[in-house]
Order: sequence, then structure tokens, then C-alpha cells
Amino acid sequence: MSFAFDYPPLRLDRLPTSLPMDGAVRIELEEGTPIFRASKAVQTRIEALLSKQRASRLNEQEEQELDGYEEIDDYLSFLNRVVRNLRQAHTVQGG
Repeated sequence: MSFAFDYPPLRLDRLPTSLPMDGAVRIELEEGTPIFRASKAVQTRIEALLSKQRASRLNEQEEQELDGYEEIDDYLSFLNRVVRNLRQAHTVQGG
């Protein structure tokens, strides 16, 4: 069994320094498929940064932190697409 992937390479060069190394990502099941999501603590931090960004201006460090979270969100979205597509391909092939 082989799968062809048409995804662009995705690479993270760094993680935000404020990202907790434990408990940063949680896994939920959706229709039997594991889905990766940022933890509640990380979501709360992102919301705080976005709220501050709307109200005033983020400093350089906060801007970099928010950018880092956006990169991680892109990466988790990519992983979730790959997992869903693998699951769908497996289902279509009768697995």
C-alpha cells in the first residue's frame, strides 16, 4: 500500500520560548480520527496576545511569540490534514 502526497514541505525553525514543553498540544478524537490541537493554556495565551494586538500594539517579543504560534497552528493543521487524508484513503481502500 502506498500513498502519494501532494503537500508542500513544512518546517519549523523554532518554537516560541513561552510554549510549554509539556501539555502544549492535546489530541482529540473526531469520528475515530485523532486531531491535534493547541492546549487550553496555549489557546488562552494566543487569545491574550490577539486581544492586546487589537487594543494597542505588541512589542517585538510578543510579535515574534504570536508569529511562532501561527507557525505551530499551520503545522498542526498540516498534520491534521495528513491524518484525515490517510484515514480517508484507508477507508476508501476498504480498511
